[in-house]
Amino acid sequence: MSSSSGQPELNLHAMETEGANPASAQIDQMSALEIVQIMNAEDARVALAVQQELPQIARAVEESAKRLRQGGRLIYLGAGTSGRLGILDASECPPTFSTPPELVIGLIAGGPPAILKAVEGAEDNPEGGKADLQQLHLEARDVVVGIAASGRTPYVLGAVAYAREVGALTVGLACNSQTPLHSTVDIMIALVVGPEIVSGSTRLKAGTAQKMALNMLSTGVMILLGKTYGNQMVDVHASNYKLQRRASKIVQTIAGIEQEQADALLAQCDGETKTAIVVARAHVSPQEARQQLAAHQQVLRATLAALQAE
Repeated sequence: MSSSSGQPELNLHAMETEGANPASAQIDQMSALEIVQIMNAEDARVALAVQQELPQIARAVEESAKRLRQGGRLIYLGAGTSGRLGILDASECPPTFSTPPELVIGLIAGGPPAILKAVEGAEDNPEGGKADLQQLHLEARDVVVGIAASGRTPYVLGAVAYAREVGALTVGLACNSQTPLHSTVDIMIALVVGPEIVSGSTRLKAGTAQKMALNMLSTGVMILLGKTYGNQMVDVHASNYKLQRRASKIVQTIAGIEQEQADALLAQCDGETKTAIVVARAHVSPQEARQQLAAHQQVLRATLAALQAE
């Protein structure tokens, strides 16, 4: 059934995110403390909703890592808050894991202007999502994550449908059960957090749940790709003073050396944390360290193990 606008009929009564939350029915008569107490209590439900979907999130992590090992990209796509959360997660990958900007990409309905200000109607255009992916020259080895709290945003549905045509892995991230997105993607993550304290304001619990899942997805993928050693971010891109100090601390910790020596090694290795660690632990040149890392798919633990076995 379609509405007069040509879009599928939207039954708000059937959507968990649009329900009326009884806990906040009188919220306009409450004190500031009571308001934030209710919000805090509702937010406590978010982690439980995410917990229910851990198997699906883990599957998305594993399958995405496989694609990225083959040269694929991780592409987030959404409208409004959902789109902004994808862009936020994508933008944090280069400084944290030294990934090239084109490896993890965030797209939003309406383009860059929509990051700061709503672009009316952009989310209602399924062809817009398809066009944005076409501009990226989407390939079968890529991963497309459609983010839509409602699970029925036309921009997202159009993009995901096109991604499946291309053969890309498709992942859905929604906060309602049994949505159109469920039947469109390869892996569905449904974070059902229930009604918001302000009905329909999905920047609240739904947004928090989406952020948690995206944290797990990108971080899990990067860990599987060897971007950490233990819990140390050994691929950190030292682009500012804080990150330079962090890189030095990581080299000190893993190589068992003092700060002065770690700083000198990082300078010698062009700021490459992994390279500096291999030089310190295996007593090789920076060039040899880079060659060894490349031979072991940039996985530091495997590189050190191989060098120590020689």
